[in-house]
Amino acid sequence: MRLWDLVRKIPPGRVTTYKELSLALGWPRGWRKVGALLSTNPRPVTIPCHRVVCSDGRVGGYKLGVRRKIELLQREGVKVKNGRVNLKKYFFRLCRSGRSP
Repeated sequence: MRLWDLVRKIPPGRVTTYKELSLALGWPRGWRKVGALLSTNPRPVTIPCHRVVCSDGRVGGYKLGVRRKIELLQREGVKVKNGRVNLKKYFFRLCRSGRSP
C-alpha cells in the first residue's frame, strides 16, 4: 500500500507516527524517509499528513508550518500541550504486529 493511501486512513481526531507508517510500509527503520516523503505531499487538504507526529508525541514538522499543523489537529479535537500529543489517547494503529509507539 502506498504512503498516501495509509495517511488517508487516519481518521480526524486521531494521529499516527512516522514510525508506525514506516512499519506499515515494511520499512522497519524508515521513519525519516516517511517524514521526507510527507514533506512533498502534493495535496495537504486531501492527504492529511498533519495527523502524523513523532513517536514521542512531539508534533513534528509540517509543510505549511508547525503552527498550522497544531491548528488543524486542534480543530479536529486533538489536544496539543507544549507541542505534544497524548499518544495514549489519540494514537491510531495502522500495523497490527508493530510495536509503535
